[in-house]
Amino acid sequence: MKHVVSPARAPRLLPLGACLLAASLFALPALAETVVKTEVEPNTLVPAGVLRYAPSVFPDRIVASPAQDAATGFGVSWRTATSVDAPVLEIVVAGDSPDMGERRRVASRSAALDGENGAARFHRADVDGLQPDTLYAWRVQGGGTWSPWMHTRTAAAADAPLTLLYFGDTQNKNASLSTRVLREAHRHAPDARLALFAGDLVSGGDGEDDNEWGEWFDAVGPLATMVVNAPAPGNHEYWEEFEDTPQERRVLGDHWTRTFALPANGAAGAEPTTYWFDYQNVRVVVLDGTSALDLGTAEAQAAWLDRTLAANPHRWSIALIHQPMYSPRQDRENVLLREHVLPVLERRRVDLVLQGHDHVYGRRPGEDAARPTPQYLVSVVGAKQYRLGDDARRDMDPTAEDTQLFQVIRIDGDTLHYESRTATGRLYDAFELRGATPAARTLHEITEGRIAPRDCARAATLKGRADRCWE
Repeated sequence: MKHVVSPARAPRLLPLGACLLAASLFALPALAETVVKTEVEPNTLVPAGVLRYAPSVFPDRIVASPAQDAATGFGVSWRTATSVDAPVLEIVVAGDSPDMGERRRVASRSAALDGENGAARFHRADVDGLQPDTLYAWRVQGGGTWSPWMHTRTAAAADAPLTLLYFGDTQNKNASLSTRVLREAHRHAPDARLALFAGDLVSGGDGEDDNEWGEWFDAVGPLATMVVNAPAPGNHEYWEEFEDTPQERRVLGDHWTRTFALPANGAAGAEPTTYWFDYQNVRVVVLDGTSALDLGTAEAQAAWLDRTLAANPHRWSIALIHQPMYSPRQDRENVLLREHVLPVLERRRVDLVLQGHDHVYGRRPGEDAARPTPQYLVSVVGAKQYRLGDDARRDMDPTAEDTQLFQVIRIDGDTLHYESRTATGRLYDAFELRGATPAARTLHEITEGRIAPRDCARAATLKGRADRCWE
């Protein structure tokens, strides 16, 4: 019987030329693998002399920040060339049709800034009168141009579950090495509505501050508008005036006051850098450790903090500050913070004190061993990595060196769930605070799934510094 091959199963015959080409490709020798030695890379990816972030008529550096009442408003800041005058923000309840329909226009106010990428103008629009737990579509105007439409959801009712992100210092090599951490955070918490940054967003002081801010926005990416962003200022948001003279003093950099549209309810003497806001069932209070330590505002900030926490109508409270109350790095003691601010945090029983500055990871409870709050956290996103001090190894658990991290915090009713994860998403630290009131809080450690503690394996950095792990 003759065997018949159906057309569907018939083998495909290649032309002779194709067969010869395929044979020649398989006959090629294997490509040699190249091992590239790790070298010191510059702080930004921008080559010298390149205007990577020149302002133009197109809006950029667009970022949303919470209003004092995050259920009814938020602020937006953006940048353009100086030729753009009095641009507006348009906002409408988001729908499923590309026809946005009638939208509301919100006026902005502007401030100039002259950087290495050229003169720019920053604009701020404060949007109020919004409905809680509502997704809004909005865009900002440039010079005869518009941004894409963005989506931002207002805070929900106080008893609704909340997911937020906490980031330590980004600071160095933002585009190169912070990007992956911020994207991994978004992957692990796509439902996050709020992001808290614990200061030193950029390094500054090397003549390319504007490039660094441009790379910070590149690293943050869609999170700049998909959530509302609340930063604390770090010491690197300041610069030294009259450096190396008896008149030396800290001066707040111009980028800070222009880059974010933050609530104007801060402490006396530190109005541009301290603020508070309510997001669902938590009051967040943002302090300025640099101003407290170097500019004499520690007492004023402590008094303001006390009043703000005393009036907190919500179940939970979080303090955000750059310099730690308990420093995990060797030979650092923030005495004025310990003297003035820490007693308020303890007395008012703040749940979490989120900090940066020391470029390691560390967690420790407050002064009263009989209660779990406050929990004092220090973390780091960016590439600069310090070494732990002896006190941190004794008093903090867990700790980490040489580890880029992000934190996811979920609050649902009487439970606050905290996770710290590495740049690759592995669980490093986790716990829960449970209880309807601060007096009733209990701490529950979550150890399942945590990776082993990480310490620095290098004797020195690529630049030969033994006091750091990575630069």
